[in-house]
Amino acid sequence: MKTLYKRGLVIALIASSAPLCHAAQASADTLTPDNEIRLGLYSIFYDASAQDISGPYVPAGLNLHVKNVETLYAAYERTLSTHFTFELALGWPPTTKTYGRGPATVGSVPYNGQEISSAKWAAPSALLYYKFFDDRTALRPYVGVGMTYVNFYDRQSTEAGDEASGGPTKISLTSSLGPTVSAGLAYRISPRWGLYASYSVSRVRTDLTADTAGVIRTTRISFAPGALVVSGGYSF
Repeated sequence: MKTLYKRGLVIALIASSAPLCHAAQASADTLTPDNEIRLGLYSIFYDASAQDISGPYVPAGLNLHVKNVETLYAAYERTLSTHFTFELALGWPPTTKTYGRGPATVGSVPYNGQEISSAKWAAPSALLYYKFFDDRTALRPYVGVGMTYVNFYDRQSTEAGDEASGGPTKISLTSSLGPTVSAGLAYRISPRWGLYASYSVSRVRTDLTADTAGVIRTTRISFAPGALVVSGGYSF
C-alpha cells in the first residue's frame, strides 16, 4: 500500500510540474536571441566644408562640394543585456562625386558645378546602444555612441578635373577616424524578426592632395555626414 501511495505521489508531482515546465519553455521561446543580422538602405546626407584649394597657379576662391548618396547597409548586432547592444555596421562602398565650387572658369576651362573627381570609401562603424524599456515591449527607442573609420580608395580625377588642373592628375585622400552618435526605433515583429529606423551623424576629416606632374595642390575637407538607415533584422 505504501509503495502504491509513493508511486501515486511521484506521478502527481510529475503531472503537476509538467504545465510549469511547458510555461517556462514557452517563455524561453519568446525571448529574442542574442545575435542579429540586419540588411537595409543607407541614405547619406553630406554636410561638408572644405578649405579653399591652395597651391601653384590656383585662383582665389577655388573650392569643392559633394552630393548625397544612397547605398546598401549591413550590420551585426550582439545583445549584451536587456538594455545594451553592440553593433558592427558597414555600407556597400558608395562612389562619392566631387564638384567644383567657386569661379565659373579656371582660365578658359569651366569649373563651377563641374564633376572634378570621384572616390569610393568604406566606413565600418562600431557602436554601443542603449535600448529603452525591456524585451517584452515591441517598440523600443534607442540611442548609441561609437566610432567610424573611413578609408577612401579608387580615387579618380575626371576629364574636367584634369583640364582644370592643367593635365592628368592623381588624387589622394587620407583616412579618418571620428565619433558617431545615433538614435532610432526598433520594432519587434516576432522573436526572430525586427524592423529598424535610425539616424546617425559622424565626424570625418580628410586631406586631399592633387598631383599634376609634380605640381601639388591641397585642401582639407570636413564631413559631418548624416545617415538615415531603414533595415530589417533576423535574430539567431
